[in-house]
Amino acid sequence: MEPLIIWIQERPLIICEQLQDIPECILPSSRQEYLVDIDKLDLQTMINQLQQGTTEACIMLSNDTSTVFQDIAKRYVMREAAGGLITDAQQDVLLIFRWGKWDLPKGKIEPGDDPKQTALREVHEETGLYHVAIERFICHTYHVYTDRHTNEQILKKTHWFKMQFTGTELTVPQIEEDILDVQWIKPVHIEKYLRYSYGTIRYVFYCAGYTT
Repeated sequence: MEPLIIWIQERPLIICEQLQDIPECILPSSRQEYLVDIDKLDLQTMINQLQQGTTEACIMLSNDTSTVFQDIAKRYVMREAAGGLITDAQQDVLLIFRWGKWDLPKGKIEPGDDPKQTALREVHEETGLYHVAIERFICHTYHVYTDRHTNEQILKKTHWFKMQFTGTELTVPQIEEDILDVQWIKPVHIEKYLRYSYGTIRYVFYCAGYTT
């Protein structure tokens, strides 16, 4: 069973049924040292340790991962977004460069929109591509950040979709959203780019079937 992973300052808080559920791309080193006994260490202390960098990861074993996740989520303001992992006819993958990292196009789900509508809209706005179709759902990711305007602690859930580009138009980075570059990357080079990406993005590629 896939674990629930919340990224806090690029460090994973992992909720799973057993250690073998954790992919290598999330935590390649010894898992035992990151196991947390919830009876001895409360959730807020775990969150603080991840935020402050005093631990690189926390793992909670539970047969009821949903309930544990909800206990964590209630400490945050929840927001939802949607985005896409896009390939073309040559199976090259689209990546955007924003805030010093390689990323995938995504954006906030507006009232009245569903995740698929949002993902297609954000891909168009952030990359300039029109001829894009959704193939399938990939996964959800979760990460924590501080809202720059309200200073609220946000837990963002992002819906990710595999998409196919069938057009001929050139990419146009959305500069007003701080996107400096849009590139089509050969699959053989993906791992090199993911070294300069986010844990959530590496997990999307893992769930989509890439071996990086």
